[in-house]
Amino acid sequence: MLDHISRRLAGRVVVDDFDLAVSRGEVLGLLGVNGAGKTTVLRMIAGVLAPSSGAVRLDGRDLYEYPELARRRIGYLPEMPPLYDELTTKEFLRFCACLRGVARSAVAAAVERAVDRCELGEVRRRPLGLLSKGFRQRVGLAQAILHDPELIVLDEPASGLDPVQAMKLRALIRRLGADHAVILSTHVLPDVSACCDRVAILHGGVLRHVGAIHAQGEDATLHVGVVQPMQAQDWASLPQVTSVEPIDATHWRVHLAAGATGSALVTALVERGFGVDDLQAESAALERLFLAIAAGPTVQVA
Repeated sequence: MLDHISRRLAGRVVVDDFDLAVSRGEVLGLLGVNGAGKTTVLRMIAGVLAPSSGAVRLDGRDLYEYPELARRRIGYLPEMPPLYDELTTKEFLRFCACLRGVARSAVAAAVERAVDRCELGEVRRRPLGLLSKGFRQRVGLAQAILHDPELIVLDEPASGLDPVQAMKLRALIRRLGADHAVILSTHVLPDVSACCDRVAILHGGVLRHVGAIHAQGEDATLHVGVVQPMQAQDWASLPQVTSVEPIDATHWRVHLAAGATGSALVTALVERGFGVDDLQAESAALERLFLAIAAGPTVQVA
């Protein structure tokens, strides 16, 4: 999808030779310290900022030769979503649906679906200028998904959310990842472990690592909080799990099978009616890898 894209700003290379593909049914986590170039990459993917060289392709077509692709087939949530404070939540989403090319007859249903997914029912008629930061962020997410795009690009979507809202956001991203291609930029490593299938680490504008969250053979460990109490035999029935250690009635230390992901585990728990209200990676490999890359030298590109 990203064909060796680069971007120069004020004569300086911000992103250099970034080459990466994302498929439908996959959530990709984009990591990097502040200034690594993440937001620039996301803006190029979303059709907001043209690359200086290279191409962004969607189904083989160049996004900047066919700009209507971005409007109809990509959903983008910037870190600070641009909202019109004088509009209500519902009015704003109807406006966004029209901009995205949603058929007039389908606008009402699309808005209601986005309101339901992002749990905005209680503020649907409230002016955006009166909403808390967390609700504003959720309205921004709703506008990114209301036209059912093939690719969803999220820049720090959990910004401003409280812990409960952040947990619900993780669950929503996992559900979106089943039917869409999702790119998630975040500084929160547990969010990546919980939501993503792969991770790409950017440093100094250069892509330094791309790989699965849990490599084959790696015994990843998660701290999982469930809504309904579980027994050891309940965990033993899950193919994603090799062993567990109880912390209390609803919290467990879970060792994942090689190749299993936190996303797959949460899906299995929800399907079996246990629910999940907390998920934290026992950092280890991903954190060590990220810190090693972030502490390394920045390559100066001419």
